[in-house]
Amino acid sequence: MFNILVVDDEPLICKGLSSLLASSGLDIGHIYTAGSGYEALDCVRMEEIDLLVTDIQMGAMSGIELMQHAKLAKPWVQTIIISAHETFQYAQMAVRLGAKDYLIKPLNSEQFLDSVRNVLLKMDKPSPELATLMSGIGDSFRLEEPLPAYSQLLNALLADPGIVLGNEEGMRNLDELQMKGPYFSVIKLKLPGVGLGKKYNARDSGLLLYGVLNIAKELLDQEWNSIAFYSPGEEITVIIQWDEKSYEESAAGQVGRLDMLGRSLHFNIHKYLHLNVVIGISQILKGLSFMEVLNRQASKAILWNKEHNDHYVFYYGDFNWNNYTADPSAEELHTRSNLIVQKAKEYIDGNYAQKGLTIHEVAKKNHVSPNYLSYLFKKNTGHNLWEYVIKLRMEDSREMILHTDLRRYEIAERVGYESPEHFSKIFKKYYGISPSELKK
Repeated sequence: MFNILVVDDEPLICKGLSSLLASSGLDIGHIYTAGSGYEALDCVRMEEIDLLVTDIQMGAMSGIELMQHAKLAKPWVQTIIISAHETFQYAQMAVRLGAKDYLIKPLNSEQFLDSVRNVLLKMDKPSPELATLMSGIGDSFRLEEPLPAYSQLLNALLADPGIVLGNEEGMRNLDELQMKGPYFSVIKLKLPGVGLGKKYNARDSGLLLYGVLNIAKELLDQEWNSIAFYSPGEEITVIIQWDEKSYEESAAGQVGRLDMLGRSLHFNIHKYLHLNVVIGISQILKGLSFMEVLNRQASKAILWNKEHNDHYVFYYGDFNWNNYTADPSAEELHTRSNLIVQKAKEYIDGNYAQKGLTIHEVAKKNHVSPNYLSYLFKKNTGHNLWEYVIKLRMEDSREMILHTDLRRYEIAERVGYESPEHFSKIFKKYYGISPSELKK
């Protein structure tokens, strides 16, 4: 069963859409509602949300911003945008960020339910090709290597760009593939138990590689300018590219988007193939001449799974390689990890009451990705980062309720909540009683 979050700053719309979904007969477990982006984001962090249905214009945080932050928290959350304005720019941005639909108010009930139904169906089922793979394949089934004429070329480009770029035929083939960038990143996917002397035989390894490639292509085709192919060492490689315009539109957020993509790839591959694929993500560099560097970065990022074997998505830029003359020792790594968590706690301790505080902001202050910071924080403290923020807010608000005459809205304001209703909802979930009940 699926959980749906409906977000709109008009309570009647939230109530109407919730009632419509509740009586639709769709496979829905819980329907949550929120009246603002910040309230919705807390719900995404604290509940298991599968589908986000959000208005686009809601004051302090827009639906687009909510979608971005929700995907940072849980990249697999799907989104339907609703809007009172048929604005092409909004629609284009929403689709680029992965929105599954863009509906115009006033909503047609059947159209809305059809949109929700289509999203839920696609979330529940893999692609037809992957379904065939998973249901058992006869001996007649043949795996076709994607772009067989170009896989060799692309692997050669990753190994030694100079040879390919200095060759007229190679440049012509790259033009046919529309490999123009000029900004590039490389993502590598390493399958456990696949390869010589490993858990799976050659045929099963081929099937699993095909399945992983199929999932990767399906996710990538939705919102990325990319190409995925087989690489030596029983790996899948993905080359992501941006032109000048698309890179500059969100240059500061591209690493975050790559992080989201890596986590989404891992989530979906595990969901459909029950494999914990290890994913390495390179930095973003300008120019095809840096492909060998990007390829080496992605491969090196994967190696960190040996140190963090319960973590599966690694970004090369998280590890401050320049601080070490050689790969850091286990002791140096432990010291570095503790320092990251300590600085994150110090920043949260001083800023937990800030409205709109996000994990992305805390990660940025530490110069690491949100994914890696969240992992380290949970590993070192035993609770996730946002639970720590809520703990500080709730303890502070409890003291104010018991020892001051401040009103509920004043306390909510002081601990970082934009509405007293939202504050009361979080407080009751945390303590089991409402602020007014505690006061009595």
